[in-house]
Amino acid sequence: MNGEMPQIRLNKALATAGICSRRKADALIRAGAVTVNGVVILEPGLRVNPLSDKLRVHGRSVAPPPDEKTAAYTYLMLHKPVRVVSTAGDPQGRPCVLDYLPEEFRKKRLYPVGRLDFFSEGLILLTDDGSLTYALTHPGRRVPKLYRLTVRETPTPEMLARMRSGMTLSEGDKLLPAEVELVGAHTLTVVLRQGLNRQIRRMCRDSGLTVLRLQRTGLGPLKLGDLPKGRCRPLSREEVSALHRAAGTAS
Repeated sequence: MNGEMPQIRLNKALATAGICSRRKADALIRAGAVTVNGVVILEPGLRVNPLSDKLRVHGRSVAPPPDEKTAAYTYLMLHKPVRVVSTAGDPQGRPCVLDYLPEEFRKKRLYPVGRLDFFSEGLILLTDDGSLTYALTHPGRRVPKLYRLTVRETPTPEMLARMRSGMTLSEGDKLLPAEVELVGAHTLTVVLRQGLNRQIRRMCRDSGLTVLRLQRTGLGPLKLGDLPKGRCRPLSREEVSALHRAAGTAS
């Protein structure tokens, strides 16, 4: 079992791939549910190369990490509920995004990429990949973020045109044009390519709209999909690769 990536313990390989925790991986291995290159393995400490060895759990393939650069990192998507702070900790003792991670991920030094305000919900990316975090949050990259919002008033064509045009906020901030679509009598989708604090709420305020619900549903190539509120999941190999391409950090 060889390849370019250093060998790691089988239970760690399964945990790193997001299959389960390392403790649960031990149980799966000892139950005979795991094969390596077609051979049933009963020893969790067997060292394998996730890039070159073919790992299966209950007959299903375990995707290898995308490459050496990202293999050492963790990438999680969280569906943040409202009234949760998008930081690693909060001096006021309010719930934080890290509180919603399974125990095996809380031990890692994961940080949220960007923020959603306290009363907004939706997709938050958490990772320990500093280069990717920097690229995604750098204003020059302009990685698109997709939002869905419900407003109290019925938006008029003039309101929509103003938000699309690259408006100037009452505080003086000049905004880039936004992609704004009316998808229901009181429902909008908005695509932003910059990240000012509470930008959509301030755009709506200055356009005469009251936000009742605001949800981030996409970040670059990532889509929230049907991930339940308050739950997280590891990104797939394909998602990590697409995210690096969008951020301009692909090798």
